[in-house]
Amino acid sequence: MATASVSRLSGLHRTRLYWEIGIVLALSLGASAVYSIVSIVARLTDKTPLADQSATLNGSQSPREWLDFTYQFLGIAFGLAAVALVLFLLWRPGQSPFTRLGFDLTCPGRDLLGGFGLLLVIGVPGLALYLAGRAFGFTVAVVPSPLDSFSWTIPILVFAALKAALVEELIVVGYLFTRLRELGWSTWTIILSSAALRGSYHLYQGVGPFFGNVAMGVVFGWCYSRWGRTMPLVVTHWLLDILSFVGYPLALAWWPGLLAPAS
Repeated sequence: MATASVSRLSGLHRTRLYWEIGIVLALSLGASAVYSIVSIVARLTDKTPLADQSATLNGSQSPREWLDFTYQFLGIAFGLAAVALVLFLLWRPGQSPFTRLGFDLTCPGRDLLGGFGLLLVIGVPGLALYLAGRAFGFTVAVVPSPLDSFSWTIPILVFAALKAALVEELIVVGYLFTRLRELGWSTWTIILSSAALRGSYHLYQGVGPFFGNVAMGVVFGWCYSRWGRTMPLVVTHWLLDILSFVGYPLALAWWPGLLAPAS
């Protein structure tokens, strides 16, 4: 009786869940993926070689300081609305969505250890792939925001890194894994689908970052399927993006010939 009830319930809600997933992705990273696909097509069909093109991270949105800060802050704050949406959708009476996603403070030591371990596994190969992509011409030069623009630049970049980590890991991993499991998808089908989505919304940076982020997605998805926690993934992603947003401009100043776009 219980099995039949679950099967009937699953059938009744299957279409609704697919629509829900589609709406969530259309409001968040699915839309980013579509724009990135259009962007890479435009780049590949441009007369300028891919190696001579660039993509700007966290660029200024106004020459006026207060207005730039306002735009940056609002972009980050409203970007977290999609995270609030999935937490709301996963909420059940008596069960916190934070607990369901493993995004809580129940085991901080293990989460930090896992996060730093993943940082070593993902960070070094990721940097090597970016440099290889620049050398072979299939990755655009990433142009970061200058660190000395305003007094609040570094804090807002750290905040932006946190937003990116929360949006990507809680939606592309936590939410998507939860819903696709409910729909009966196999673990590896979910892992590979999530990884492909992660790679697709990084296509605006070139072909190299696509494959690098797909690999990252496979590792993160496998870890989540084993640990059942998004917290270590958020820790790793946040640290990686802090290094990218804050550390990369320093590296660009030190080694411009290696990292900067061709003039």
